[in-house]
Order: sequence, then C-alpha cells, then structure tokens
Amino acid sequence: MALYKIQNKKLQHIKSIPFKFEKEIQTICESNLEEVFGLQFVKSELALKNFRIDTLAFDGQTKSFVIIEYKKDASFSVVDQGYAYLSLMLNNKAEFILEYNEKFSKKMKKKDIDWSQSRVLFVSPSFTPYQREAINFRDFPVELWEIRKYSNDTVSYLKIQATKTAESIKTVSKGGKGIKEIEASTLEKLIEKSSDVIKDACLSLREEIYHLDSNIEERPAKTMITYYSDGKGLLWIVPHKNNVTIHLRKGKYSDKYGKINPDGWGGYPILKLKEDEVDMHYLRNLIKQAYEF
Repeated sequence: MALYKIQNKKLQHIKSIPFKFEKEIQTICESNLEEVFGLQFVKSELALKNFRIDTLAFDGQTKSFVIIEYKKDASFSVVDQGYAYLSLMLNNKAEFILEYNEKFSKKMKKKDIDWSQSRVLFVSPSFTPYQREAINFRDFPVELWEIRKYSNDTVSYLKIQATKTAESIKTVSKGGKGIKEIEASTLEKLIEKSSDVIKDACLSLREEIYHLDSNIEERPAKTMITYYSDGKGLLWIVPHKNNVTIHLRKGKYSDKYGKINPDGWGGYPILKLKEDEVDMHYLRNLIKQAYEF
C-alpha cells in the first residue's frame, strides 16, 4: 500500500524502509502491544522444550494467551508453526500461567484461562500468496499482520483478513481433529441461539460498521464481538437470546431515547435493547458518534 504526504495540495510519496533485523520488528511491537493489539506483554524470548517463543502476551478481554512470532522474510509455514505453538501452549499450561503470575504478581489458575481462545500472531513486512490463502478460514486461530516502516518515522500495521464467506477450518480437518481444545469464535457462532430479531440486528450492525469504515477490525471472543478502529475499541456487542447488550467507546452521546447508561462496564457507556427496542436508524447514529470520538 502506497503512502503519501499532502504538501501544498500535492501528494508526495513516502518511501518504505526495510527492517534491518527481525529484532527491530520485535522491539517495536513489544513496546506497543496495548496500543496496536490490545494485549498485555508477558515475556520476551520464552524458552520451552525445543521452542523459543518471540513474545508471550495475554488478552484480558478473552482471558487467553497469545503467542507472537516475528519474521523478516516470508520463508516459513503459518500452518505448521502456528499449530506447533498452539500445541506447545496447550500441553504446557502450567508454565504459561507461571509466567503470567510472576509478571503481574497474580494467582491465576488453569480454570481462569479460556484456552479455547488461544491464538498465534505472525508479524512480518510481507506474506506470500500461499501464506495469505493458508489462513483463509473463518475460525483459524492464526493471524497475519503486515508491518511497514517509512522514511518519515511512520509505522503501519495491516491485519490480513480472511474472506467473510470463508469455510470453517473444521470442514477440512477430518471433523475438527488435532487441537480440539481450540475453538475460535465467530459472530455467526455467538448468535446461534439468539432470536431471529437479535440475529438480524447483530448482522446489520456489522454491515453498518463496515460501511462506515471497511478497515474496522472485527475480533470475536467467546461471549462478545469487538470492533476496533485505529487499534482502539469502537464497540462491544454481547448477543443474548431475546436481547442484545452494546458497550460503546467512551464519549458523551446524543441519545434521543435516553437508553444509554453512561456508567457501564469499565466506565464505558452501555446500551441494553430488547427485541422490540431494536431500531437500526438509532443504532446507526450511535455508531457514527462512537467512530468520531
């Protein structure tokens, strides 16, 4: 993706600069895990068995561990390495919990972690067409992130998205055999038991969000779906059978129905709607307001 600077109404091309070392990518990412990925840094260069994990992180929202690997070139397999790291984690849970507890002086136990939401992130300046195609499943627990550095001291991150209509990984993995404990969430899975009205509302919300900005990122968790804009939470949707709860980005909203509780979960405004209260015009207006904060 070309990057330009506006100067006197003219576009001036900003050149990309290659990373000299893989460690440079790692240092930038580890110093900004919260800002870019919304993750907590746990440990760098974790040696376990015959592996060395570049970065161990923790997702406080899903209560799960995230392994991050950095690559300066594209000569690696995202499938083989991704599943190898996930297998390492699930077969050595105690070691991962110990690292977390020592880092944050906590007393976390195995039951406190949602191991089904474990995932692996690969961060690299580029990925081959084969690597991009390898993650083209809607519930594959491996993510690809492209990182670019530019001559004006700018760094960009781009998550490679799977096609929204992509098939489930389980349909090509002999009934889901392998790492059975991993169960990546999707919006479709979260609304399976919801009423038709709530299902339609959640799917319509997704379309409204993407219509607003196609670069907004969807991050499914076990009980909610989160949408991120510019690396920060935009809104959190929690579907139930006959109602839906929406947590909004912090800000002062113009709320014509007075349905928003400004002192919701974690200080984020919260909106709870029953089936007969779903009004897409109303929700569309709130989403636009959240996007502008």
